Amino acid sequence: MVQLITNVTQYENDIAEEIRLFLGAVEICREDAGAEYRMQIMLDRETRTASGTLNGESASFPVFPDGGNALECKRQEKRAVKRTAYALMQKVCPKKMPWGSLTGIRPTKLLRELEQRHGATEAVRQFREVFSVEDDKLRLAATINAVQRPFIESVGPRDLDVYVGIPYCRTRCLYCSFGSEIAKGASVEAYLIPLFDDISRGGQLLKDGGWNLRAFYIGGGTPTVLNEEQMDRLLTHIETVYGGYGMECTVEAGRPDTITEEKLRILKRHGISRISINPQSMNDETLKRIGRAHTAEEIVRTFELARKIGFDSINMDLIAGLPGENEEDFQRTLSKVAELKPDNLTVHTLAIKRSSRLKEQLDRYPLPSSESVVRMIDMGFMTARSIGLWPYYMYRQKYQNGNLENVGYAGKDKVCIYNIDMMEETTSILAHGANAMTKRIFDAEQRVERIAAPKDVPTYTNKLPLLDSQKRELFLQR
Repeated sequence: MVQLITNVTQYENDIAEEIRLFLGAVEICREDAGAEYRMQIMLDRETRTASGTLNGESASFPVFPDGGNALECKRQEKRAVKRTAYALMQKVCPKKMPWGSLTGIRPTKLLRELEQRHGATEAVRQFREVFSVEDDKLRLAATINAVQRPFIESVGPRDLDVYVGIPYCRTRCLYCSFGSEIAKGASVEAYLIPLFDDISRGGQLLKDGGWNLRAFYIGGGTPTVLNEEQMDRLLTHIETVYGGYGMECTVEAGRPDTITEEKLRILKRHGISRISINPQSMNDETLKRIGRAHTAEEIVRTFELARKIGFDSINMDLIAGLPGENEEDFQRTLSKVAELKPDNLTVHTLAIKRSSRLKEQLDRYPLPSSESVVRMIDMGFMTARSIGLWPYYMYRQKYQNGNLENVGYAGKDKVCIYNIDMMEETTSILAHGANAMTKRIFDAEQRVERIAAPKDVPTYTNKLPLLDSQKRELFLQR
């Protein structure tokens, strides 16, 4: 348990994130109650200094000049407070943290903003000295930014992406915390009624606001839990309402046990340019352990079928650090995937989500050490490079083993525009479906406004008119 005392309660969650980098999902409270760690963080706005103590250790950092902007002032205060908490934790619980004190999900976005504001040299200095980021992670972020630059620069002022969510899966994975339901015929069909209405409203909003459709993404859940007739009907409706998919459309085909030849042919016939076939692991025992209802051989057969039908942009997702797996298991997965030569490869680091079954049953599922997962991530990088794939987008999550990251790799001309737009928050997104997140980017003000759809389908259905009203208010602003 950690006792936390601070005079800037608005930054309590940020301080807690720094603590949990070192101590995991530890309980943090304001009372003593026999706490093993006692941290005090204070911000003095007159001297512009953050200072703190932890179990007899002390640290302090200045608040950088804010330039008179209220948002920037808050950002710099938060950074000073977080640096202080991080320095204290390093003194009491020294650990190697590849990303240093960074806890946000978009390191590349931060590096890009620092370069724009202060120049490349100062941005690198701050990543090393202010945030304590290790050089290999700094190089990774810089490499990804270089790949992304032309795509980000191509975003027009009235461009937006569209997301459609299918919040159903055939089974629920052990590590999953998404608001997905187990697919049942009647419930899925009932969901399509409000979803089609939502999509229709979105198409009208796009026209009314003079927006340009840049990219489309159909995710989940697992969209291919829809049967053939439902999938055909959904794509026909989207094409009718939106007139197409913009420059690209991705469908998360996901699990091979939900994919049929006819579904693939329907996707191809509708002009879907990119699909995902996501094994997570190519080890059958692991697949059983994590709750997947398919084998590694089914993954291979489905991938080869998609190639035969003509898909030339296929992504595969893998997870490093799955319960019960070691480095040899992960290398076996990487070797089998390399034989298939996907056009995209996304290597995730396992995150222990609070609402997952894995979090509730950690005592039953041994996890590899942080040091082992670091090596797995390095193996993923080397495998991607061996089949001609380069890192092109990245994001991080809370509670990732080893304080690591998720990286998407792509071959030449196979970059997913939507992934860059969404992760870097450079393009507004109009989202349809339960648990879908709509957001508008206000670049000039460095501001993002979001509208979150309810997770459960009945609430989403009932609130659809309100959601539409909120979206129209957000996107019809000039």
